[in-house]
Amino acid sequence: MDVARTRLSLVIPEELARLLQEEIISGRLAPTTRLTEEEVAQAYGVSRSPVREALRLLERDGLVLKAPRRGIWVAPLTLKDFDEVYACRIPLEALAAAEAAASTDVALKDELPAILAAMRAAHGDGDVQRFFDADVRGSTVIYRLCGNVTLRRLLAGLEKQALRYRYFIYARAPGAVRLSVEGTATIYAAILAGDALRAKAETEALIGAIWRDIRPAMAAEIPAE
Repeated sequence: MDVARTRLSLVIPEELARLLQEEIISGRLAPTTRLTEEEVAQAYGVSRSPVREALRLLERDGLVLKAPRRGIWVAPLTLKDFDEVYACRIPLEALAAAEAAASTDVALKDELPAILAAMRAAHGDGDVQRFFDADVRGSTVIYRLCGNVTLRRLLAGLEKQALRYRYFIYARAPGAVRLSVEGTATIYAAILAGDALRAKAETEALIGAIWRDIRPAMAAEIPAE
């Protein structure tokens, strides 16, 4: 793995899980890659105890799978899972955008224009990682603006798997990056204007368009299930 020389002097399982999560989302740890406690411990220079807990956290989030006598491996990307994730993303993300528009936290909303500028700059430079990072920051702001605790909990449960597909799409489909920039601009404008209905509709439209437009390419690259 790319982080073979990384050493964590004061490791905690959550931090190790976060680092492994980044490797999985970015594809540096490819789908179906086998993982062992020994290899991860050696790669990060830690004992097996935090590795065991970190892998448990990743299993909880659906990023790794574990089975008796088969070991642990990075969860595969499948078209079935992609469809399920996006079917859930549309209503949940749309509701979050509506809640964000209704929020009175002006200081937090004021972070959105800078995030959009960062997305546009990264898109112009063709830098997928920077674009993805800025896009995720925008989602985080929207979730924080959302006052619905139950909705935030549901989004948190979906988020890790959704991020894998978002990165996969951005890395392979420049058209999706352009579509995301354009759609995000309209969503942010609605949120800043306090227009909950428009924020909801624009979010539904953007995620639905990406799902519809990218699905044929996804079907050609990942197994059906």
